[in-house]
Amino acid sequence: MAVPKIEIAIVGGGIAGLALAAGLAKKPHIHVHVYEAVVQYSDVGAGLALHLNAIKAMALIGHEVQQAYFDKALTMGEEDREMATEVILAQGQYTGQLVAELGKAKGRKTVSRADLLDGFQALIPSSYISFGKRLLHIAERPAPDGRKIQLTFEDGTSASVDCLLGADGIHSVTRAYILGPEHPATAPKNHDGWQIYRTMVSTEEARKQINPKWTTSVPILLGPKGHINCIPLNKNTRLSAGVAVRGAKFTPDGCAPPLDPTLYADYSEEAQKIVRIVAKDTSASWTAADHDHAPFYAQNNVAIFGDAAHASLPFAGNGAAQALEDAAVLNCLFDHIKEAEEIAPALKAFCRVRRPRSQAVVDLARKFGRVYAFAEDGMHEDPARMKTFFAQMAAFTNDFDVKHQNDEALKLFRQLLEGDMNGEV
Repeated sequence: MAVPKIEIAIVGGGIAGLALAAGLAKKPHIHVHVYEAVVQYSDVGAGLALHLNAIKAMALIGHEVQQAYFDKALTMGEEDREMATEVILAQGQYTGQLVAELGKAKGRKTVSRADLLDGFQALIPSSYISFGKRLLHIAERPAPDGRKIQLTFEDGTSASVDCLLGADGIHSVTRAYILGPEHPATAPKNHDGWQIYRTMVSTEEARKQINPKWTTSVPILLGPKGHINCIPLNKNTRLSAGVAVRGAKFTPDGCAPPLDPTLYADYSEEAQKIVRIVAKDTSASWTAADHDHAPFYAQNNVAIFGDAAHASLPFAGNGAAQALEDAAVLNCLFDHIKEAEEIAPALKAFCRVRRPRSQAVVDLARKFGRVYAFAEDGMHEDPARMKTFFAQMAAFTNDFDVKHQNDEALKLFRQLLEGDMNGEV
């Protein structure tokens, strides 16, 4: 008699959910299904310039996952040349000084979120993904088929599974279920009042208005009224340009004030040109938010990962990388799960390994934002100190041994199975 497959539901078909599904779909002892709330993907987000730790995490999930990224992305330079995000002071006495090179890697690439999702989705059988499935309710109780977790969606449909992995974003229903809807860490936070003004323009048009260098690389230009960046997308046919403002004066109904280029008259001319191009059309703007630290990411056979577990501000450029590290660890653990009773210890191992690092990155992104805004203990007045800080933090994110993290999670899982550790997460 054939052993029934372990049924896993991934709620959320973003970067985290699709990357993990691509790995799980190859495992003969697992059946995975992705439930995505939207009817179809839209081209949203500023784009990604993935760091080395993200590239290594994708390779651990599967060569084809990493290759999907390479196929969809735009090379920032020659494949054998190290490229990085350049962080440059754009205001004050040290204007023009380079203070950091972040995410340095050979053949580094940028990619739009929509293109990356398209590449990952192509790795998963179409029958394994359902769109228009917004999760409404979770219940942990045995069903007639023996599955422990019952899911109900807004369209009235339902599913029963052995394991629920919530990758349902910053407003995660799964997070609210695990922590409780009133838990102080459940809802997103915007402690520093961040507003991201952003526009999308054709690369051809951008080259007429800004330094052409910034249409093929990724700068972050710093100053107290907002930091400015550009990301080339869609095989260098479009440019995402933005200004991130700390302490935006929101109206009572939550609206941010318009972006005023005249406020940036003391910035470098290159920075001012980008601000002006953004101010012409801020329709792609959004209000940034992140999560305060959750005390745990797993409960029984339910876990959260990606933004559902540890949404971060975009300023350290490592949110997607942390989601991919999550997926790499989970993919590794599920290689070694043979029956449904082993799911809970595997998810505890995942939580123990991933929570400290991923939450440290949330803290780091907050600090990056303050440093960018000249609001961190006078650091902007000491470029040498800034260089030291950024170099240390870039090493923490970029140079991380992702495979060792997988190995540590597997070691913990085996110890839990052998009863060598208590059941706390």
